[in-house]
Amino acid sequence: MKKNIAILGSTGSIGTQSLDIIRQNPDIFSVEVLTAQSNADLLILQAIEFLPNAVVIGNEEFYSKIKEALHSFPVKIFAGQDSLSQIVEMEEIDLVLNALVGYSGLKPTLNAIHAGKHIALANKETLVVAGDLVMTLAEQSHVMIIPVDSEHSAIFQCLAGENKKNIEKVILTASGGPFRGKKQEHLEKVTKEAALLHPNWKMGNKVTIDSASLMNKGLEVIEAKWLFDLSPSQIEVIVHPQSVIHSIVQFVDGSMKAQMGPPDMRGPILYAFSFPDRLMTDFPRFDFTNCPQFTFEPPDRDLFRNLGLAYEALNKGGNMPCILNAANEIAVQAFLEDRITFLGMPHLIEKCMHSVTFIQKPTYEDYEQTNMETRAKALEYLLLPACRPGRDAEP
Repeated sequence: MKKNIAILGSTGSIGTQSLDIIRQNPDIFSVEVLTAQSNADLLILQAIEFLPNAVVIGNEEFYSKIKEALHSFPVKIFAGQDSLSQIVEMEEIDLVLNALVGYSGLKPTLNAIHAGKHIALANKETLVVAGDLVMTLAEQSHVMIIPVDSEHSAIFQCLAGENKKNIEKVILTASGGPFRGKKQEHLEKVTKEAALLHPNWKMGNKVTIDSASLMNKGLEVIEAKWLFDLSPSQIEVIVHPQSVIHSIVQFVDGSMKAQMGPPDMRGPILYAFSFPDRLMTDFPRFDFTNCPQFTFEPPDRDLFRNLGLAYEALNKGGNMPCILNAANEIAVQAFLEDRITFLGMPHLIEKCMHSVTFIQKPTYEDYEQTNMETRAKALEYLLLPACRPGRDAEP
């Protein structure tokens, strides 16, 4: 039987690549639900091609436009954030791909777990914000959470058939982004256009900026802790500019496993869709003769402070990763709007981490309150001189 998939965030980078995989495997996968926040035009085209049971547009302003465009097609149409969270409970859904960006992915994930739906997780913020809550509920509900991030997919694949108790550490690889090897003088003047020029991966704007600042890797460290039940000391980050080795697991006997492949997100997406099987593809194969040398170097934590802040949040625990994430979402959006400097972003995040109310054992309601409080604080701090364009960030 076909696997019916709900794609949350179908118009984004992960969503469009997921539909490409379904397009190539129509006998194996079908689209049950498509959702988008504001890209109504693309959502309409996707709905006409794949004829899902339902579509959801988060921005209610576009509901009438979509309803009119799809009036002659057998597709149910919903709008609003509540619909986005509730749609995952549809009985026909076999797998939910959560490719939403940021905190917005948390509630749909929790609803999907409560409904007993297995999840292909590309929204790392779900586990960054509320990893303990999410993984506990998933275990109680016998729900699989299959990672889609290339690094976590790599670890997931390396651990197939292994006893997790034998993990000594995991090594997350990072490309280093567009500013690898640059000095502070360079970073003080970088533009959003330069930050969006990732050397290896094609991603959405938010993830690309996170990659440039190494916050993406910091969020992945927190995600790895919850996915694989690790301590912070068991998670290492190494810069691997070629982006061919996606991550490594080192075991207690000193042996290591690495998962490798071209920097193409379709591989991890397909693995999450087909798990525990592997499907034949015509994806480009990696040719070692075209890349005869792999290089590695430690990340520059002094210059790219976001990685250290993520470890600090993870070690502190409680709602501190939620604070980190909310502050970062505000900082990245402000940077994309030319309202903050590149080096001002970690300064803003650190200010929030030191001022927002800390809760050691948060509930879901606490996470909601923390998210709102942090965003309000971050917007206040955007007015500080250190964060404004044309000014250096404070050390």
